[in-house]
Amino acid sequence: MSTLHSPLPSVDAYVAYFTQRPLPVLRQTARELEALQRDPEHAGSRRLAATVLADPLMTMRLLTHLETHRRQSQNHDVTTIEHALMMIGIEPFFRLFGALPTVEDTLGQNPRALVGVLRVIVRARRIAGLAREFAIVRHDLDVQEITVAASLHEAAEIVCWIHAPALTEQVYALQTADRRMRSADAQRQVFGITANELQLGLIRAWRLPALLTQLLDDSQQSDPRVRTVSLAARLARHLARGWDDPGLPDDLAELDTLLRIPRETLLRRLGAPEEALNRLTTH
Repeated sequence: MSTLHSPLPSVDAYVAYFTQRPLPVLRQTARELEALQRDPEHAGSRRLAATVLADPLMTMRLLTHLETHRRQSQNHDVTTIEHALMMIGIEPFFRLFGALPTVEDTLGQNPRALVGVLRVIVRARRIAGLAREFAIVRHDLDVQEITVAASLHEAAEIVCWIHAPALTEQVYALQTADRRMRSADAQRQVFGITANELQLGLIRAWRLPALLTQLLDDSQQSDPRVRTVSLAARLARHLARGWDDPGLPDDLAELDTLLRIPRETLLRRLGAPEEALNRLTTH
């Protein structure tokens, strides 16, 4: 598989490059879908939706397919996985998404990139889990919409690890050399654009529903649903470095305002160890 080794001149150029290349899925996803196809009695929409939502790449593929094959009679957006499966149908879904390429095969000759993308996918899953928890606390009108949007929050970085691994490694190298360097600054230095700029470009090119596009636009912080997703993403990144990460107090202060529950209750829901709980409840 050919990959990108040099930066491109614009967001549009990156979007054109990445969207011309197929997205693989996790090997685990491919195996689970094969197993469900062999056992149709247990392949209900809820179980199938859980398999899709656990894999951001499969989620991207499904929603992109649905939007690019949108019927003229469809006058509403599809913003949840179960609704998408209902629109397509279980049997047609298996016909459309059988024998998918896998991330592990695609990056088999580049183990560092494989490790990199798998770490980001783990983070994307955690972001989705946190966002779902926050949406439940907020009594959000549609928790599933928040969960789907959050699972796609790291889409740009996932795509870059797959199709531009050498450039993505350079971004990480810059931040390793200078721990104070912001991700956006490192991305702009290497790619010439930020991941957020690429993300919004990809989402528009994939023609994802306007609501999901809005929920993933970190610039719209006045919207509590957008803050739910963006704070879940920030918290997941900081927790990946440990409960002593210096960014956690600011995250928690913003979550106090958003969720309006006692700090100790929030920390216990997050599974904070006792030491962190005692330290972070004194604010």
